[in-house]
Amino acid sequence: MQIGITSDTHIPVRAHSLPAILIQEFSKVDLILHAGDILTMDVLRELEKLAPVKAVYGNMDKTETSERLEEKIIVEVEDVKIGLIHGIGSKIGLASRIKKEFPKDIDCIVYGHTHVPECRLEDNILFFNPGSPTDTVFAPYRSFGILEVNGKRIKGRLVKID
Repeated sequence: MQIGITSDTHIPVRAHSLPAILIQEFSKVDLILHAGDILTMDVLRELEKLAPVKAVYGNMDKTETSERLEEKIIVEVEDVKIGLIHGIGSKIGLASRIKKEFPKDIDCIVYGHTHVPECRLEDNILFFNPGSPTDTVFAPYRSFGILEVNGKRIKGRLVKID
């Protein structure tokens, strides 16, 4: 199963729309996860035209999104448990803080907040931050991600937007 991963879209503040390459790649996935800082439900409605969407709210999401979404969720795909959360506070120690939000048997944690793309394995958990597809304030480039799940195996790929 292919899962499109995005976060920190900040539409309409950072951009007026999602990048064309993200739309193109997400049209091929089975599921989309958004890790918050969405700002408007229009973004999720646009993504839902491509594939089913699961999302959480972020620290910049106000009433429209935060009242309709959870702070964190667990998404089960095949034999893999994926924790979805935005994150808050300094990027220093963020991984250990968000890890505490999920049960010990979690396989992957998808998060955002820092805008810095990351795909790394720590303590048998895949930590996956897709970065931001619309903003380079905290990162050297815009990005999103793809997770591939096959049974109990999960593999992440970051996609740099030129």
